[in-house]
Amino acid sequence: MTSTAVRSPQRLPIDRPAPVTGSGIALRGVSKEYPLKRKTSLRALDGLDLEVAPGEFVALLGPSGCGKSTVLRLVAGLEEASAGAVDVEGRPPAQLAREHRLGVAFQEHALLPWASIRSNVALPFQVAGRPVDDRRVDDLLRLVGLGGFENARPKQLSGGMRQRAAIARALALDPDVLLLDEPFGALDAVTRRRMNAELARIWSEQQITTLLVTHDVDEAVLLADRIVVMTGRPGRVRYTCTVDIPRPRGADVTRTPEFHGLVDTLTAMLDSADETA
Repeated sequence: MTSTAVRSPQRLPIDRPAPVTGSGIALRGVSKEYPLKRKTSLRALDGLDLEVAPGEFVALLGPSGCGKSTVLRLVAGLEEASAGAVDVEGRPPAQLAREHRLGVAFQEHALLPWASIRSNVALPFQVAGRPVDDRRVDDLLRLVGLGGFENARPKQLSGGMRQRAAIARALALDPDVLLLDEPFGALDAVTRRRMNAELARIWSEQQITTLLVTHDVDEAVLLADRIVVMTGRPGRVRYTCTVDIPRPRGADVTRTPEFHGLVDTLTAMLDSADETA
């Protein structure tokens, strides 16, 4: 299997996943069905193959209802596949979840409203039955730009700041894999762009294996090393492409022809998803 870098709207990615090596994330022949009434079922995924190399940032794009979030929940160990295999570092995801090796951040920040931001970021230590690493918590608060807001409650912070706290919490136990499900989907466009830049900066310092589910093409191109486009339901891999734009990527990158060329290509794919699914 091969992958190609895309620099213009006329140059389409190929339709198979890129090869990766190592023991990152691997889904092989994965199908997922949800039971419905009267002995019927809904097939969300059908024979999906996807791999993420250690230290790689992969973004999943696709039409609504194609199974992107299902993929992430399978990798997080929150659900089990109906068929096929899901491995993280060569082991079942549930095993890594029990060992607190997976960091997860969803669209809803799920911060404890009565607790301070510092307590929220420290919560994973308590859940894991470990002593709180105060230095780690302080470092993460600085990393996400919340130094000085340690004692604030979530309601006292903006939506973007709350999402930064949620990402810091996901990183608290130094996980092997970071899973992000539309973490900025509820934010306004301006705040979302700022948060994309913040996440790009945070990831450049951590370089953790990351799988991002998003509907935002610009977000995917700005953040990811590789982008996977899924078909409509039942979800399968339709295209994959390498983002051949050097890091670090700041706001200036979004004004380049390379950025707009890839965004236009991927947008065209999504617009035609129903025709080729």
